[in-house]
Amino acid sequence: MQRMTIVLGALLVCLTASLATAQNQFSPVIQVNDTVITAHEIEQRQRLLRALGAPGDLGEEARERLIDERLQVQAAEAQGLAATDQGIENGITEFAARANTSPKNFLAVLGRAGVSREHFEEFVRAGIVWRELVRSRFASRVRISEEEVDKAVALAGQQGGARVLLSELILPARNAAEAERSEALARRLSTINGTQAFAAAVRQYSASQTRGAGGRIDWLPISRFPPELRAQLLTMRPGQVTDPVRSGNAIALFQLRAIEEVRARDPEVVAIDYAEFRIPGGAPSDARKIAGDVDTCDDLYGVARKLPEDRLLRETRAPADIPADVRQALTVLDNDETSTAVRRGDTQILLMLCGRTTAAEEGVDRASIRRQLQNQQLESYARGALAELRADALIVDL
Repeated sequence: MQRMTIVLGALLVCLTASLATAQNQFSPVIQVNDTVITAHEIEQRQRLLRALGAPGDLGEEARERLIDERLQVQAAEAQGLAATDQGIENGITEFAARANTSPKNFLAVLGRAGVSREHFEEFVRAGIVWRELVRSRFASRVRISEEEVDKAVALAGQQGGARVLLSELILPARNAAEAERSEALARRLSTINGTQAFAAAVRQYSASQTRGAGGRIDWLPISRFPPELRAQLLTMRPGQVTDPVRSGNAIALFQLRAIEEVRARDPEVVAIDYAEFRIPGGAPSDARKIAGDVDTCDDLYGVARKLPEDRLLRETRAPADIPADVRQALTVLDNDETSTAVRRGDTQILLMLCGRTTAAEEGVDRASIRRQLQNQQLESYARGALAELRADALIVDL
């Protein structure tokens, strides 16, 4: 009996310790407005990040991502938005497809990494409702012009220039008082020299989604940045920080971590779109007068509307198939510029360049590029909205 009492006592101690551990695991450690995050959730998110190959301090990253998701879900629920079971299943399928596997195998891999299905579903749910909220609030503000698509297509074809490796620190500036405080802080932080010190400042002050990663962002072409920031970056040494940059309702600092040149080469022109407006008995001055009345190739149709059809010719041809004198005149023109250098007998010809297609642009899906630009704008709005949610939230370590 005495021995049995000792054994039962030992079992009771072990059971009590296990219950205490379980209680500690599920105890709240962070309050986010009127919800909490538990130690168990942070542990689960660390395991998920590790399984997905995330870099950096996974503990800090797990904490920051869970806070963001709580705020995103709260904002979505306030608008009556919710994810359906089918939407969550579709989200899981999408993640599995990125890993080139089936949803069943993907969840099995996560399970072996110690990630529960329930935790992954909550992760997917937060992403779904946040995207829906961002679309509902900001989609009507997104405007992508044809010129922006043209620039993106041209940029996709560029194989030269420079690219930079940066870290970002974003401070809110939603009103005059907040902007003044953030501007003063940004000026002080812009004197930081060293990647570790800057990363520490990012984790302490930044409102961006890259906060958990010390502000690190991947390689970007320097042409992606506005001219004034580009000029700063080209004159900086790794470790230096830019002057504060005002962008919408935020103030940004960027630290240069690396810069490298990319060899440039001229893209091959595979087709030229041009117009010939023919003026029988005309002189260069007549052609120049017509040129002064039009801005684009399409405007020539209005000029030729009541004239014989052979007065206006518009073609898209390979350079080798264009008459030599026309090709030579087009060579020095930019889009929608004109030339009066070509004449056929007594007919003066007004040439107008409508556009060039390079080898890099062939097969480019303009609709896809437009969607990418739209998503970039939406992501910018989303970052600003999340920064506002963070600034207004009650976030307390318990």
